Amino acid sequence: MQNLKRAFWAILAILAVLWVIAEPSVFQSATFFARRGAMVQLSGILAIGCMSIAMILALRPRWPESWLGGLDKMYRLHKWLGIAALVVAIVHWLWAQGPKWAVGWGLLERPARGAGPPIENPIAAIFSDLRGSAESLGEWAFYAAVMLIALALIQYFPYRLFYKTHRLLALAYLVLVFHAVVLIRFSYWTSPLGWVIAVLLACATWAAVLVLLRRVGAGRQVKGRITSLQYYPGVRALETEIDVPHGWPGHKPGQFAFAMSDTSEGAHPYTIASGWHAENPGITFITKELGDHTSRLREKLRIGQEVKVEGPYGCFTFDDDCPHQIWIGGGIGITPFVARMKHMAIQKDAPDWPEAQTVDLFHTTADVDEEAFRKLAADAKSADVRLHVLIDARHGRLTGERIRQAVPQWREASFWFCGPTGFGEALKRDFAAHDFPVKGRFHQELFAMR
Repeated sequence: MQNLKRAFWAILAILAVLWVIAEPSVFQSATFFARRGAMVQLSGILAIGCMSIAMILALRPRWPESWLGGLDKMYRLHKWLGIAALVVAIVHWLWAQGPKWAVGWGLLERPARGAGPPIENPIAAIFSDLRGSAESLGEWAFYAAVMLIALALIQYFPYRLFYKTHRLLALAYLVLVFHAVVLIRFSYWTSPLGWVIAVLLACATWAAVLVLLRRVGAGRQVKGRITSLQYYPGVRALETEIDVPHGWPGHKPGQFAFAMSDTSEGAHPYTIASGWHAENPGITFITKELGDHTSRLREKLRIGQEVKVEGPYGCFTFDDDCPHQIWIGGGIGITPFVARMKHMAIQKDAPDWPEAQTVDLFHTTADVDEEAFRKLAADAKSADVRLHVLIDARHGRLTGERIRQAVPQWREASFWFCGPTGFGEALKRDFAAHDFPVKGRFHQELFAMR
């Protein structure tokens, strides 16, 4: 999370500093309308810069994933940048339109404008002729972007509709690129700010085209076929085994993948609940009925059905040399730990983790399914993992104090948490209050892709 916050604020700071270097006269602006022109430029630069980087991240690139801590963190940055672009774009719109309203209401006096000097640069002259079109199209694209970003932030907006509407942001972005190229002060293009913005616009334009063509992640997609389906009614979860005979590069326990069984629904992310064995190339997903899409999977999926799988993604891979690990799986957050235990059982004779490392797994759930619990207990036994199952109605909620009592060596352990975000944050604060180094040894999956 620290790298995530650093990246977000660094993006805003770098764009602002580059703008100040390109526009040093801003500190000498004497009139309101001179300041207004500067603020329109600054807010426009910040808005299109944030939106451009968010568009690039929409391609799910490999290179920033490990530094940011996984695709789940990268998507959190994508979301923050989208919100920042929305807020700053509204400020940009207010700076552009507000003074016009004030002049119409008689609160401000429009400054006298004389004839400007002739434009000698032919490109600048073309941009000047296009200003009216750029302003008009940009305003309508701004309205569309505001609506689409707002819909993306409404969690109750169905995913199948989100999948279709969110892609339209790429179209709005392309219009805003035209708006930005024409209306950014022409002198900026020969400064470091202009070079950075040009690179961002070029890369993000390419990203927008790929989004519109539905080519995101195309190079990491393989075809698979469903070989087994098992439903656990007590926990309302469906276990789906998929054979991927060709192209899958393998995965580590704890990683996730996007699976698409219906093109109208698009690809959904699921944590992989199985280890990888090249001699038996298969992937298992466990999906809980939490929304409109997952609630219909049991009825829509069938054995033999073709599925596209994209990945693997994520850095929640249990890699550390701590003598002890504490795993916490809340509800369906148990999935990455199931994959890890299956991997440990297979690799017991040739472990790829510290030989003396021990593990305590806490699984807290409100639902009960004895068959699912029996399988979980069998996996824990075969992996030599100490299992603690807490059913809310019987045992109450899991707290930091209960973990400390059950695991005396908790100070030497690393924590791996997957479950509701608020629950994870509460545990993190609790252990931080007990001087546990949460920044380095509390790993939390932020499994929210919108």
